[in-house]
Amino acid sequence: MDPVFLTFILMLSIFLGFELISKVPSTLHTPLMSGSNAISGITLVGAIGSAGGGFGQLATVLGVGAVALATINVVGGYLVTDRMLAMFKKKEDGK
Repeated sequence: MDPVFLTFILMLSIFLGFELISKVPSTLHTPLMSGSNAISGITLVGAIGSAGGGFGQLATVLGVGAVALATINVVGGYLVTDRMLAMFKKKEDGK
């Protein structure tokens, strides 16, 4: 594919992503975070496939890096979601 076309698609997706996320009300951030965690889980499965698929040394190295980064993203996302949900729990007296 043409690099100019791919650059255009990248810039368009960055702009649209920023516009969409900035318009999301704060009450929907937790469900949105959970949805993005699910997508990151799919990315993790693809990265594992690339790392262990036997496609060559470069693909294996990039796949291992992708596995590490996707794992950090998934775990961090769920930690943030858990912390956000904890803010909505009722607080007990004396604690």
